[in-house]
Amino acid sequence: MHQNQSILAFKRARYLKLALWFCVLSLVVYIWHEPPVVYIKPYGGTWLGYTLGTIAAVLIVWLMLLGVRKRRYRSNMGSVQGWTSAHVYLGTSLIIIATLHSAFEFGWNIHTLAYVLMVIVILSGFFGVYAYLRYPELMTGNLAGETLESLLLKIADLDRKCRKLALDLPDEANTIVLKATRAHPRALAVGSSMRRQITAMNEFCPTRAACDALMRVGTKLTPEQARINGQLLSEMTRKSALTDRVRRDLRYRALMRIWLYLHVPLSFALLATLIAHILSVFYYW
Repeated sequence: MHQNQSILAFKRARYLKLALWFCVLSLVVYIWHEPPVVYIKPYGGTWLGYTLGTIAAVLIVWLMLLGVRKRRYRSNMGSVQGWTSAHVYLGTSLIIIATLHSAFEFGWNIHTLAYVLMVIVILSGFFGVYAYLRYPELMTGNLAGETLESLLLKIADLDRKCRKLALDLPDEANTIVLKATRAHPRALAVGSSMRRQITAMNEFCPTRAACDALMRVGTKLTPEQARINGQLLSEMTRKSALTDRVRRDLRYRALMRIWLYLHVPLSFALLATLIAHILSVFYYW
């Protein structure tokens, strides 16, 4: 198997075929099934409904074990890539299986809540698949062979150069440079909130503002100072470009993580609601 094979194409889309087989078989049996006249249609209380419900419940519990499998590095129970591929396709098949289990009957009750939570979890999983297939490629292109740490070191080095150049300029230019370089570069990567990381590209950038201010100051300088100011602008522009790359990298990382803050808690909420659904069925019915 190729090392960089997508989880969606794992083993020639083995789990896509399995999920399609599950869905087609469920549809065929649902159409073929003839429930007793009193039931009118094969709702969840018929043998078919119980069968589909059991399959859906087992799948939900199994799908939640992916997190456990990821942490067992020496496990012999298949590769993480295979588990993830099965997680995606079999998780998607739940939409068909659970819908047939409910026989398209929905209301304001715990049963429908379990169904709605399941659909939300699956939809959040779709975004997770997109994020893990799309953003690593964008991160690689953005870093261009470098690392986040190396970019931060370059920014720190440029800050030192800019402060040194500004010493030969008027106090106004010094103040502008000091304000733009006083924050430690690591502050770009550490301590900022998830929201700030995602919206960082749209926020105020001190470096770009400093470049604009230095251009205005440049009109009042002597020729020698103007030459130094030109060098300073060049270094500040380089820093601005590097800062944008850091912010983009942080944004991609945040987008790859943020869906988990919905997917995982909602999965546990789904499990709790599923248990309540099962218990209420056996208690009242």
